[in-house]
Amino acid sequence: MDNSTKQLLANSLQGTPVAAERRQFLRVAQASGFTVAALAATGGTLFSPAAVAQTRNEEADREKAAKHVMTIASAYQLGASRSYPILQRDFKENIQNATRGKVYVRLAPAGQLGAGGALPQKVQEGTIQAAQHSLSNFAPFAPVVDIINLPYFCGSNQRFVNLVNSDAWTKEVHPKVEAKGFKPLFYVVIDPRVVAIRKGGKKVILPSDLAGVKFRVPGSKMLQQYYRMVGANPTPVAWGETPSAIKQGVADALDPAAGALYVFGFKDILSHITFTRAVPDSQVYSCNLAWFNGLPKDVQEGIMFAAEITAQMNLAKVPSARNYAIAELAAAGVQFHSLSSAQLAEWEKAGGYKRDEWNEFRNELTGTTELFTKLETAANTMGRLYVHDA
Repeated sequence: MDNSTKQLLANSLQGTPVAAERRQFLRVAQASGFTVAALAATGGTLFSPAAVAQTRNEEADREKAAKHVMTIASAYQLGASRSYPILQRDFKENIQNATRGKVYVRLAPAGQLGAGGALPQKVQEGTIQAAQHSLSNFAPFAPVVDIINLPYFCGSNQRFVNLVNSDAWTKEVHPKVEAKGFKPLFYVVIDPRVVAIRKGGKKVILPSDLAGVKFRVPGSKMLQQYYRMVGANPTPVAWGETPSAIKQGVADALDPAAGALYVFGFKDILSHITFTRAVPDSQVYSCNLAWFNGLPKDVQEGIMFAAEITAQMNLAKVPSARNYAIAELAAAGVQFHSLSSAQLAEWEKAGGYKRDEWNEFRNELTGTTELFTKLETAANTMGRLYVHDA
């Protein structure tokens, strides 16, 4: 096992304070494989040889009996669902059970096969069968989904859920996504993006409080324009460089959901978090369309039923995951600020999607005013699924 592989394996236990557990994880992974080690770690059985052996035998039996192997990759460790509810292990088990064992799911968490835009690229190429990644990282490969980044279009959890589960989204957006070689399995609700300020900074309540603030943004042109409109100084920084940029003052603020801020270790370098609810920090499980279409009909139906089950588990998990992340961040001294309707209206007035500055983006993403109106109506129409909002 080379050093880079060892590091990836060690990363899957981020947040574990006991060095002995990390060492044991590496030993189990080397002897029994990454999936067995990851399952043992999340199940709390790393130090039980009998339990590890049982897990190893069960996984080997499942894989041997399966007719299809489905690798699902993610940048997050399996234990992340405590504060960031992507439910990798649940999705694996739901797929295996719903297909009656015809599909064996091989998990590749913790960036083992890449992170960010590398994951949808590998899915599109067919290097892997499926991956979990953000919609922002999905947008370069399937541009139409970038519409979710229009500020205050579907920033709240409920409006996002309304939109991506609507007939309009399925009939109008999914064909455009499938034309790029993807099969969307299900959309993951995390929470809206926030305004998080580095230690020593002042709380942000209104857009005017962002004057002069160097705001870390990803490569998204829409997010860069939004933070410019609300008064900040957008500062593009690669995600891997963001913690050091915040520590060193290269950037003063960033916007992932609270759960992501906790998972990626920002709790000791932040002072304030404000819930502005402008854009969802949303995720998706995407699948290679050609691989999916090559499966027997009953297996396809089983995978999609598993996706529906896991999607509803995700919605139920959102408030508890959020509360865990907030409790941990608050214990580290981070202060949280919820906004009144009037205060939220000030943010929407300054940078919301109805402003003329967004016309070019709206037209480019949807092509027609009619389609945009359909999606806007869908976001504002309560569907059959409920989710708690921050």
